[in-house]
Amino acid sequence: MNILITGCNGQLGNELRLIEDRFGEEYTFFHTDIEELDITDREAVNAYIQDNAIDLIINCAAFTAVDRAEEAQELCEKLNSAAPGYLAAAVEERGGNIIHVSTDYVFSGEGCVPYREDSPTAPQSVYGTTKLAGEERVIRSCAGAVIIRTAWLYSPFGNNFVKTMIRLGKEREELGVVADQIGSPTYAHDLAMAICQMVRHGLVPGVYHFTDEGTTSWYDFTRVIHREAGIRNCRVRPLHTEDYPTPAKRPHYSVLDKTKIKDTYGIDIPWWEDALKDCIERLKD
Repeated sequence: MNILITGCNGQLGNELRLIEDRFGEEYTFFHTDIEELDITDREAVNAYIQDNAIDLIINCAAFTAVDRAEEAQELCEKLNSAAPGYLAAAVEERGGNIIHVSTDYVFSGEGCVPYREDSPTAPQSVYGTTKLAGEERVIRSCAGAVIIRTAWLYSPFGNNFVKTMIRLGKEREELGVVADQIGSPTYAHDLAMAICQMVRHGLVPGVYHFTDEGTTSWYDFTRVIHREAGIRNCRVRPLHTEDYPTPAKRPHYSVLDKTKIKDTYGIDIPWWEDALKDCIERLKD
């Protein structure tokens, strides 16, 4: 099987590259980012998929700058909505399949119980709206498509909340962090391992949710990040959302129910604090 990983230089793409040997010798991997393939170019996508006989796409590419998306709607729509549809249609034509990574931002964030895959969607931002449109295009374009919604992604790669809080904790004596937004952090390594297990099991079409186990707030997340990173001299203050206005509206509650992915694929999901410890140990190396 020939597998294409798009967005290979991002957090999830890099983690997938590190565990490729877990997939087995029967898989051959192709890696692209914008330099190798512009996924917003339908003809380029079709040619690449056909020329390299791609059987499965793991689409990690996306416009993820949530606040910038409010001002860059056209580019966000191209990357998050149109491009996934091009990828799905191209691999469907070859008789292949696609795993498309999506987000908790497709929900309103106004609930108080974990969102199931069939919970009503109601995105509150350009980012969430374009990601939902991308899901819909993928499902329409590829019969066997798998959508994985995740949230609060972090890793040793690129820019993310964990690395930012460690940097600010070392630079400042005091830090204010929002305490009334609740969700579940996701270690990109754990998501990559779950995708590997899904591929080896055999993909079952549909929408799935994946984050690490447990829930927390951004404030509590930061406290644990500082504890595990050995940061002792930075006071972390809890803030209300209205104390920290942003261009894009954040979900107040975006916990995802993972029952379906665990039951379908037999996946054992780590607790978020254990996952964070592993990531921070890697950052120390």
